[in-house]
Amino acid sequence: MSINSQRLKSIVGGSAGNLVEWYDFYTYSVLTIYFAPSFFPKADPTAQLLSAAAIFAVGFLMRPVGSWIMGVYGDRHGRKAGLALSVALMGGGSLIIALCPTYARAGVAAPVLLVLARMMQGLSVGGEYGASATYLSEMATRERRGFWSSFQYVTLVGGQLSALAVLLVLQGVLTEAQLESWGWRIPFLIGSILAIAVYVLRRGLAETAAFEAQSMDRPKSSFSNLWHHHRREFLIVAGITAGGSAAFYAYTTYLQKFLVNTSGFSKQTATEIMTAALIVFMLLQPVWGLIADRFGRRPQLLLFGIGGMVVSVPVFTALGTATSPIAAFGLTLIPLTLLGAYTSISALVKAELFPPHIRTLGVALPYAIGNAAFGGTAEYVALWFKSVSTESGFYWYITALIGVATVAIGMLPETRRTSLIVED
Repeated sequence: MSINSQRLKSIVGGSAGNLVEWYDFYTYSVLTIYFAPSFFPKADPTAQLLSAAAIFAVGFLMRPVGSWIMGVYGDRHGRKAGLALSVALMGGGSLIIALCPTYARAGVAAPVLLVLARMMQGLSVGGEYGASATYLSEMATRERRGFWSSFQYVTLVGGQLSALAVLLVLQGVLTEAQLESWGWRIPFLIGSILAIAVYVLRRGLAETAAFEAQSMDRPKSSFSNLWHHHRREFLIVAGITAGGSAAFYAYTTYLQKFLVNTSGFSKQTATEIMTAALIVFMLLQPVWGLIADRFGRRPQLLLFGIGGMVVSVPVFTALGTATSPIAAFGLTLIPLTLLGAYTSISALVKAELFPPHIRTLGVALPYAIGNAAFGGTAEYVALWFKSVSTESGFYWYITALIGVATVAIGMLPETRRTSLIVED
């Protein structure tokens, strides 16, 4: 097999695994409105969503632990070994949720099992981001790293779209009562089966040249070495992630609930709006990747930061009173288009900041910390603002976090010409 064919096979294989990984993770979010009553028997729908969102956040809080453990594992044992381990954990968590008893059958044990499953999935995604970002970046050619690395978010959003697509099918063939009773389990079962297939696929991937080119006496991948030698890069990644992740989850996973709970659309209409918007968002990723290869990383990230601060409050305000699905779709595309300038190259920029011996940990850990603190809690914060009747406070909260990311982007060096194989 030629070098180019091997590279293409590896990128496709790594991307396919990433899609299944994120399908499993997002299935929880898109099905929350259906299974929340089974685990949190409260009369108020917002209170039920708030409880489910808290467990969603638990998965994010486990990400730093997973990124630390599996980041070190990937740096020491290889990128593909980390990829295989992460998808195995994800599949196990999905299977637990698929078979989990309800509160009516098991009492408090039901939400406890749900928490344990989300902890497994959080560990998995914590390791997945760094491993897949590093793997895809190192397998791509220098001239097209932005383009090929953008497929991490193509498949990430593809996983989210797959979860939405399965939900749309279930909404078409099952009644709402059936979905709330048992139908919500089907997507989790599908995810666990797919994870097994991807585990086998990832075990057969080629290792990257950057990992194999390292000497046996290379420095250890550890938190102490990361913090001591790459503190500035660590803080830059955490700052960019704080705003980028908060914006991503606000305009993707939470927005579906916002369209139901605030705008007043039906669950199915909200799902259809978000599906259409996310398809456009997904297709924009390679376009933004090519633009970054041509004009650089930093200008594109600044476009996201400044543009995101300008549009967040007006777009959320307008969506809150939108009555037309077409208008809601158009408004949603405004921040998602700007967000694509960040998501398409966010993982790549982080990989380009660190040398090979500590790259997986360097990408994963500061990202996971920023993501856990501000991305995973975005939905909870939004619902809290709504519960105290000051929902507009969340719009300004997102704007402020994007501002933090913009400051961090201003400290970012241009990394387009960086070698990912050379150690220093």
